[in-house]
Amino acid sequence: MSSSQSPYQDPPIPFSGAIHGGLKDGHEIIVIGSVLLTDGNRFAVNFQYGFTGNNIAFHFNPRFENGGFVVCNTKQYGSWGPEERKMQMPFQKGKPFEIRFQVQNEGFNVLVNGNYFVQYLHRIPFHEVDTITIEGIVQVSYINFQNTRCAPIQPSCFVVQHTLTAQPPSKPKGGKTKPPDYAWPPAPSTVITQTVYPGINSAPPVPSAPAFPNTLCTSQLYPLPFSTFIPGGLYPFRNIIVSGSILLPANMFTINLRCGNDIAFHLNPRFTEKAVVRNTKINYTWGSEERSLPGFMPFTPGQPFMILIRCEMHCLKVSVNGQHQFDYNHRMKNLASINQLEVSGDIQLTHVQV
Repeated sequence: MSSSQSPYQDPPIPFSGAIHGGLKDGHEIIVIGSVLLTDGNRFAVNFQYGFTGNNIAFHFNPRFENGGFVVCNTKQYGSWGPEERKMQMPFQKGKPFEIRFQVQNEGFNVLVNGNYFVQYLHRIPFHEVDTITIEGIVQVSYINFQNTRCAPIQPSCFVVQHTLTAQPPSKPKGGKTKPPDYAWPPAPSTVITQTVYPGINSAPPVPSAPAFPNTLCTSQLYPLPFSTFIPGGLYPFRNIIVSGSILLPANMFTINLRCGNDIAFHLNPRFTEKAVVRNTKINYTWGSEERSLPGFMPFTPGQPFMILIRCEMHCLKVSVNGQHQFDYNHRMKNLASINQLEVSGDIQLTHVQV
């Protein structure tokens, strides 16, 4: 698997997809989706040799029966080995999830919704795994591939020397940014992380896309307000992911994509109004609000959420919990200048990826 493998987006289930180059120590596979409200009781994520399913190095199988538990196993030459059962259920029907499969020489570490869940020791060589399959009662919006060994790692965010910082400020400065004062190299030479479960990946290989790594900040909880630079700014096919839980009670929260003192994209769910307001502020002046949604308010106080902001040529496509909500046409055309993410409001912030 290359660190630059493009993600799979909205794959049909059951799904089989290639892992380019196979698995190696330090690789991380992220699956974002939701459990369906159906009569079924199981889903599975498999890491296997080829597409036949005769050799599955790691079978991760949540089962919503007998109180809920997760089965881990290995199939070799068509025969299952002894099951390992974790008698806990970190998933809920009808709710979104994020699973992070971290590959290490000794085994797979599995994190669910930002929390460590289980370790599964290898029974057969993991470097021969070249396929991921997903089946069962889930809808998947995103399968991403990362390589945490592509830069030196030390013991809540990445700091690329001189330019890339990701740290929560003690007090917001009104969106004041510090743009790079020198030409970016093709790739940063120094990455320092204080994240408990770090990961770095390159943007999908798109013609003319800058060669900047994605910045992943994963933590149990970030202090708010939170601010981080977006290295290289926006460009087509770049994804930004923000996850967390909405407080109870909650009034509103805000996600801003900024360019200096301007706000290119203002995302503002308001619970008293049952609206998701979008807008742009240029030269301290707000533009016209957008509020339309395809259905009901996608955010609920007391519930977790996952927001995917995907940059396209002419707009931002925004999904919540795996469901597309709206497009927001670019009002600021210099996408590369949009280089800061801000998050604030009545939420607990648990995951940021830019």
